[in-house]
Amino acid sequence: MSIHTILGAGGAIASSLSGELTSRHIPLRLVSRHPSPMTGAEAVSADLTDRDQTIRAIEGSSVVYLCVGLKYDYRIWRQQWPRIFDNTIEACMKTKTRLIFFDNVYMYGLTRGPMTEETPYDPSSRKGDLRARLATQLMSEVRKGNITASIARAADFYGPATAKTSVPDFLVFQRLLKGQRAQWLVNAKVPHSFTYVPDAARALAILATDDNSWNQVWHLPTTAPAITGAEFIRIAATLQQKDPRFSILSSWMVRLGGLFDRTTAELHEMLYQYAYDYHFD
Repeated sequence: MSIHTILGAGGAIASSLSGELTSRHIPLRLVSRHPSPMTGAEAVSADLTDRDQTIRAIEGSSVVYLCVGLKYDYRIWRQQWPRIFDNTIEACMKTKTRLIFFDNVYMYGLTRGPMTEETPYDPSSRKGDLRARLATQLMSEVRKGNITASIARAADFYGPATAKTSVPDFLVFQRLLKGQRAQWLVNAKVPHSFTYVPDAARALAILATDDNSWNQVWHLPTTAPAITGAEFIRIAATLQQKDPRFSILSSWMVRLGGLFDRTTAELHEMLYQYAYDYHFD
């Protein structure tokens, strides 16, 4: 059986996917700048902004999962994402390797109604504009017959290993565990979809091992119907036997916090996702 390679090993999705693939006895290669050893997997160190290192990391693979999670900073995204994407596409084309790009929903922008695989790209942010360009680039190569690839999208996610990347993790779960009041962004009265990390990982493995899945965009399994932020907090608090009361972080509070923290500053342009209904179908 040919090797499945995860680019960007170590993040929440990649970690859960690693476990899913090894449970299926699929030979696995983990690629990142500083990969952690894992029983049953090959660890390869590579800088994906370097073309030759990317090609070497992918050679011999049958499937590549692009699960890179760059620091949440548009300046870094603008510099590194296009290079990583160009290198990965070129490497997969050169080695005839199938590619699954794990993507988010930023390119859809503010939608009126559910987000589906047919929702047009109309980004409401700089980061969304960049993701739209990347997705368009990949599917253009698919239409030309230059590559076999799919895009797999998830809503905002929660679950194992999301302490640094998940809003419900650091605003709800972590605060409740510390005995603090939970927080929510902008508006807790509107529905907001969240994807559970192990569900996304299992779906990625299913797509990669089904020959009928390729060359299209997929939305990964996500709880339906979407619940409000207040309901999310109530369920989390009930399970932890904590106080379900919470406070709201308003737009101006996020902007103020952004003066002292870059990640908080980067979050401000994405607040439309919390101010209005966010239905991921």
